[in-house]
Amino acid sequence: IMGGGWSEETIATCTKHLVEIIDEILKINEDTRVHGLALQISENLFSNKVLNALKPEKDVDGVTDINLGKLVRGDAHECFVSPVAKAVIELLEKSVGVNLDGKKILVVGAHGSLEAALQCLFQRKGSMTMSIQWKTRQLQSKLEMTSVLKVFFFPPIFYREGWCGSPRIHFGGLIEEDDVILLAAALRIQNMVSSGRRWRWRLHCLKLQPLSPVPRWGGQPPAASRLVRREVGGHPPPGQPHRLGGEGASARITPTPLGEGKSTVTIGLVQALTAHLNVNSFACLRQPSQGPTFGVKGGAAGGGYAQVIPMEEFNLHLTGDIHAITAANNLLAAAIDTRILHENTQTDKALYNRLVPLVNGVREFSEIQLARLKKLGINKTDPSTLTEEEVSKFARLDIDPSTITWQRVLDTNDRFLRKITIGQGNAEKGYYRQAQFDIAVASEIMAVLALTDSLADMKARLGRMVVASDKSGQPVTADDLGVTGALTVLMKDAIKPNLMQTLEGTPVFVHAGPFANIAHGNSSVLADKIALKLVGEEGFVVTEAGFGADIGMEKFFNIKCRASGLVPNVVVLVATVRALKMHGGGPSVSAHTKFHYVKTELNGCCNLQKQIQITQLFGVPVVVALNVFKTDTRAEIDLVCELAKRAGAFDAVPCYHWSVGGKGSVDLARAVREAASKRSRFQFLYDVQVPIVDKIRTIAQAVYGAKDIELSPEAQAKIDRYTQQGFGNLPICMAKTHLSLSHQPDKKGVPRDFILPISDVRASIGAGFIYPLVGTMSTMPGLPTRPCFYDIDLDTETEQVKGLF
Repeated sequence: IMGGGWSEETIATCTKHLVEIIDEILKINEDTRVHGLALQISENLFSNKVLNALKPEKDVDGVTDINLGKLVRGDAHECFVSPVAKAVIELLEKSVGVNLDGKKILVVGAHGSLEAALQCLFQRKGSMTMSIQWKTRQLQSKLEMTSVLKVFFFPPIFYREGWCGSPRIHFGGLIEEDDVILLAAALRIQNMVSSGRRWRWRLHCLKLQPLSPVPRWGGQPPAASRLVRREVGGHPPPGQPHRLGGEGASARITPTPLGEGKSTVTIGLVQALTAHLNVNSFACLRQPSQGPTFGVKGGAAGGGYAQVIPMEEFNLHLTGDIHAITAANNLLAAAIDTRILHENTQTDKALYNRLVPLVNGVREFSEIQLARLKKLGINKTDPSTLTEEEVSKFARLDIDPSTITWQRVLDTNDRFLRKITIGQGNAEKGYYRQAQFDIAVASEIMAVLALTDSLADMKARLGRMVVASDKSGQPVTADDLGVTGALTVLMKDAIKPNLMQTLEGTPVFVHAGPFANIAHGNSSVLADKIALKLVGEEGFVVTEAGFGADIGMEKFFNIKCRASGLVPNVVVLVATVRALKMHGGGPSVSAHTKFHYVKTELNGCCNLQKQIQITQLFGVPVVVALNVFKTDTRAEIDLVCELAKRAGAFDAVPCYHWSVGGKGSVDLARAVREAASKRSRFQFLYDVQVPIVDKIRTIAQAVYGAKDIELSPEAQAKIDRYTQQGFGNLPICMAKTHLSLSHQPDKKGVPRDFILPISDVRASIGAGFIYPLVGTMSTMPGLPTRPCFYDIDLDTETEQVKGLF
């Protein structure tokens, strides 16, 4: 702008405009809702200082030095190319049919980034290119050259007002000038769309400094959560649907009692993707129950240098989601017994007058009572107009106490609450019954939270929860008890996923924690969907499925995928040498004994092969992640990976994230990216419309390898009742031990020709599944002789939690 002949006033005005333009560009750079910026400014302000203020990933005109540099180096797939330059090439080749190879081309009037882009693209096509400006002395002689294709870019004085990046162009009469403008505009929009897909976080990952030996806690202070939240984007890409990016489901082989590091692999994988390969990725994990935390398992935040931090909050109360579920669950339990008590001790009229009281001379139904009237077929809104028969029908739920399936819950392992007697106080007037406590994460409300996608959907699901049957065999729901609104109020904050981070500062959603035995054992649909929006189309969401492929993954596909409408691109199957040796007849693994390797041949790889086959039933490619322990030999690692690939795995990769962080899982991340790029042929295992018994049998035979199933009389009666009540078309959620493919925990490897006993069948109607109980299942864990709480303590000086993992 310092051209000759300009006045000081003109220079000052242009300088002011230049500063304002750069300031606006910098603001747009930080706006996560904007994915591309085309500069439409006067040519005298089109300086390098302005152009290079723009972030290269938002430079849809390809004018920044970084994008031009990548183009020159041959990395055109990683940069934006000038849409005008591309339009010139495409029109010459496709519209006119000019073969550019060997052609001599004279570019007249192009300058700056456009000139550089044109020269580069023409040279790629095999052309010899010369550039010349309109004020050049040799212009006339150059224009008179024969056998030269001339491309004219007229200066501003010759064309109508338009974008500075798209001047009028003429090819000696070969192409109409407006064709170039229109095609360039279309290519610019194409770049804009591509920018949204290439969306990259400006995430400042934390640097690890691994120690040896690896400490029980990585010792990494977390980045400020507000920074993580801002860097991953407070807003999703505009206009994007729910189905974005790639999603991977993490499962594992049949584990030892201590687990095989599925959470650790999940964390290591996203650390590798985001911190080391610069790929947007989110981990979605369940929130751990405090029962196992203080019982046998210890912390569930991962391990070594692949952990969620702050791990104390992760493993303890976090934001209180589990406590909200406990409060809501127990409110509903109290409502059931209270209603039975009042119905047993009051007349129809007294009961009705208390349910619909006269307040300030006015009696009216609440909203949920009006819904009950509608369900009963009573089309009245004035409480005084109901007949005696309608009053009785409305006021009495007539719950059959022997059919109550709703239990109280507590987030503590307490074996002495597995069977209790309630109602023995004097005020309960002799009404008592046998009941039990489940662990809080076994509550159907937890399963509802994990499968819902909105507050309205959660409220509807809570209302549909069946707690018992009445004496005529009809289901009694939370809506019937009038408690749905109160349950929703208690759960209104729990529905929001919790944002945390890994040791390397990559984002993690922690949300929901359904018991993987009697529920589907997966983190929430909401966390997956929000994460998919945030990572963009080329990003990855790694969501963890509880237990092995036979339980957590099967339920992920048949239950969670049906509820969410999402389909994973790849399955990561976690294996360890110690587990495979145990499945091959080696020693068992416990919390306080060292695992001595006594077998050199990994006979237990049959279990890994079976789990791969289970994955293949659903048509999704599987990558085996071998979680390496320091005691594993190179020969063992190579053998497991080779056998996994022979069994049909897309790839099998040893992982070292525990000792070095995401750097140790870069090979796994690359394998996952490659597998996810392949076409998935996903299919459900069964049609939900087939009878309940047939769905159970399909899972038992196809997944577990059972010869057949055997239903107890009680299980058959429940199936008949649920079918009669209209619940026969729900998916199946098998409640089975996770320590074996069969119903017997001590049967390792791949058990064959066994009969799978179904002792009972229950229903989670609000969550939306039927769950058969295989053999004897406990929904309340007990404490071992030496629980983990012996090692957990608080440093009262620093408030540092010790011994949690």
